Amino acid sequence: MAKTNPFQFLQQVRSETAKVTWPSRRETTISTIMVFIMVAFAAVFFFVADLVLGYAVGFIMNAGA
Repeated sequence: MAKTNPFQFLQQVRSETAKVTWPSRRETTISTIMVFIMVAFAAVFFFVADLVLGYAVGFIMNAGA
């Protein structure tokens, strides 16, 4: 593989970056809101699952005593 000097490398990076299709502000906002909604759902799900499993383990541990 041929080595390039730093100046050529930066030119290549700049040309590749120009090819990127960046999302619009609206797309970024919608994606961010969706991420926050999914995080909230995941937090509620794992909170409820932890609560149920905690009660189940407590019930099992107390039933044997």
